[in-house]
Amino acid sequence: MEFKSILIKDTTVEERKQIVKESLGNISASCDGCMARLSEMYEEYIEGKKEIRDINKGERRSCPM
Repeated sequence: MEFKSILIKDTTVEERKQIVKESLGNISASCDGCMARLSEMYEEYIEGKKEIRDINKGERRSCPM
């Protein structure tokens, strides 16, 4: 799916979930739970509280695998 804008004001909750899912790929936490923690990082975006660019500016989490 292609989106014109990923801004909160231009998307629904369902669209933001899809944006995060497509961006992260497999979020089923198959690599020792690191993807689950990474997807949690974007919950504020999905809920419409914080833009994705602001989340990405903050603390970076990395996968130890």
